[in-house]
Amino acid sequence: MTTINPITDVATAMHLSEASVSVELETPDMTLNIGPQHPSTHGVLRLVAQVDGERILSVEPVIGYMHRGYEKLAEVRTYAQITALVNRIDWVSGFANEIPFIVAAERLMGVEVPERAQYIRLILTELARISSHLIFTSSYPLEIGAATPLMHALRERERVLELLEGVTGGRFHPNFNRIGGVKPAAGSGSQTRKDVQDLPAGFLAETREAMQRVLDVCDDLDTLVTGNEIFRARTVGVGVIPLDKGIDYGVSGPNLRASGTNFDLRKHTDYLPYDRFEFEIPAGTNGDCFDRYLMRLEEIREACKIIIQAVDSIPSGPLQAKVPKIIKVPAGEVYVRAENPKGEMGYHLISEGGRMPYRLKIRTASFSNLSVLPWLLEDTLVPDIIAILGSLDFVLGDVDR
Repeated sequence: MTTINPITDVATAMHLSEASVSVELETPDMTLNIGPQHPSTHGVLRLVAQVDGERILSVEPVIGYMHRGYEKLAEVRTYAQITALVNRIDWVSGFANEIPFIVAAERLMGVEVPERAQYIRLILTELARISSHLIFTSSYPLEIGAATPLMHALRERERVLELLEGVTGGRFHPNFNRIGGVKPAAGSGSQTRKDVQDLPAGFLAETREAMQRVLDVCDDLDTLVTGNEIFRARTVGVGVIPLDKGIDYGVSGPNLRASGTNFDLRKHTDYLPYDRFEFEIPAGTNGDCFDRYLMRLEEIREACKIIIQAVDSIPSGPLQAKVPKIIKVPAGEVYVRAENPKGEMGYHLISEGGRMPYRLKIRTASFSNLSVLPWLLEDTLVPDIIAILGSLDFVLGDVDR
């Protein structure tokens, strides 16, 4: 005969009931699509994330929505025409994109660029760096929820873009560099004339004044963002990239320097005369989102120092070396890399002689910087995706070249 224990049977029933409820509450892994959309100036990116609740299990970046085929287009363009292509790769810092390509062609041709043209290139490259970093320091806090810094940073960025436009005629796509030097001002006549007006009247004084205003807005950003408790809570210790892992993935520029290195191509190569100026290379300690923000803010300050020194010491002289009217680059190959605002940008140029390259391979900063995302986002929280993504400061034209 079976003995019934009411207390035991009730306990068993409750346990089975709780087990049933707990099974029902278990949620399966979910696929979360982030994008494709065009978030401001970053470009069109899609992330396919596998998530378990609020925790990310894996992420796959999906790129190629903006592919333009610059490397193949360069094979059917003359060297003079290619500058109009390459400044559209990273459209936030277009002028800087032209420099390593032009220098690559000049090295194959054995052309020595006049000092004044080199100084102009350097000044405008650093203006492009400031413009790019001001976009970051204004948009990144906005992505985390702070709207006020946007107006502060963009106001001074407009002044920087006005300076670039005054010299080159273009805000985003200047197409200003020429093999052997820079483009003379419109209507200035022969490139060999000594009275060519390469810089607008008052440009040097206006640039010096603008740099002081940029330095002032950096102080404002320190007050509004750097010391903000909410901003620090969202960025400190979030998205840490150890130095060795960053090197493994090819991360470069401010993203790598935030992890503790002071490596900067401006100090290690001679594509522009940076060795004539005194400036520091900021380096972070933690390699997190906060350090990546701080690196760009400090690099703005250092760029201002470089520009002021260059403006005060710019030499006189011609804008162009003597080069043939029809540019033909001798057979050979060369790789030139430069410290662009987002990191290392390099051009591997192969010439078989003639007016067009045989091959052009472009090494862009954003492509390598973005490649660390699958490792970086694994086992993080969904709310941190945007904070980490924004801290890398990428442009999809730089990825989908």
